[in-house]
Formats: sequence, structure tokens, C-alpha cells
Amino acid sequence: MEASAPRPGVPVRGSESGRPVMAALDLLGRRWTMRILWELSQAPTGFRELQRRCERMSSSVLSTRIEELSGARLLALDGDGYRLTQLGQDLVEALSPLDAWSRRWAEEMGPTTAGGLE
Repeated sequence: MEASAPRPGVPVRGSESGRPVMAALDLLGRRWTMRILWELSQAPTGFRELQRRCERMSSSVLSTRIEELSGARLLALDGDGYRLTQLGQDLVEALSPLDAWSRRWAEEMGPTTAGGLE
């Protein structure tokens, strides 16, 4: 199991500075984190439904990511299941310009094949 969730002010993978942006990028770069945030941005949901939406994710990885994201105060458990906190909603909104940029990038790069470089 990975260490606890990255925190601002504490060294993280690839950075000893503890800068908040580096801690955020460490957390967001962990496998399945972005998918979980995306799914919860659509609607709150319970553990099994979230696991179903994130095809192929093991329950142990989902549990770890939920623990990390809860510790980072990005999601919480309530009567409707897991939901994004206000901080989590703000993060998804902050990522919107990156999503728009990535779409422009994809258009500029043109069609790709599943095989990669061509």
C-alpha cells in the first residue's frame, strides 16, 4: 500500500520542497485518482457503484484512493455515498482549463493509432 496522501508542506515524490502544487500533482498523478474525481463530479455514489464505474479497479485500490482523497479533504461519505467536498468541486472546476487545452492539443496532434508512434 502507498504512503498516506500527499500534503502541502511535506516532501513528496519528485520534490523535497513541500510546495502545495507539487503535493497536488503527486496526489492527482496516482493511478485512478482522476477517474474517481471525475465519476464523483457527475454524482455522489456508493463504493460498489463507484467501483463499477471505474472498470477493472480492485476494491483494495479503491479503498486506498478513497482514504487518500478523504484525507486530502476532496471527498466525504454521507447519506448518498461518496461525494466531492467543496474543495473537491473546486479542484474539478480548476482542471477545466486543462481539459480544454488537452482537447486543443489532441486536435493539433491529429489522429493517432492504438499502436502509438507513427
